Amino acid sequence: MIFKNILAVGLGGALGTLLRYYLNVYTLFAGYPIGTIFENIAGSLLLGFLTGWMINRPFREWIKLGLGVGFCGGFTTMSTLAADTLYLGNVFSLGDSMVYLGISLFAGLVFAFIGLVLGTKWSEVK
Repeated sequence: MIFKNILAVGLGGALGTLLRYYLNVYTLFAGYPIGTIFENIAGSLLLGFLTGWMINRPFREWIKLGLGVGFCGGFTTMSTLAADTLYLGNVFSLGDSMVYLGISLFAGLVFAFIGLVLGTKWSEVK
């Protein structure tokens, strides 16, 4: 059972990380970390949705871990958020850095809540 959980987290994390890498490479042209903003907001929405859905439905533990900890954990990134915040402060301005951080944190929380509500509603559909 433990091995199945570890494998699910590893596979989910690998898929989430690959998708995050692709989005970052695809959005490099912008010169602004829009890929990281999108990843963290979309990941927050998805994790909120999965949480709301899985709280009210029976799911195997390895599925919960593979999707939540694995995929969403690999797809979203706190370390890149921190690095991008510092980068923007050094290359552009402290204001740009704070706008980026504010958008990321506020939108992440709002979209996680929206996802939770949607996932809870979805789980109630028979």
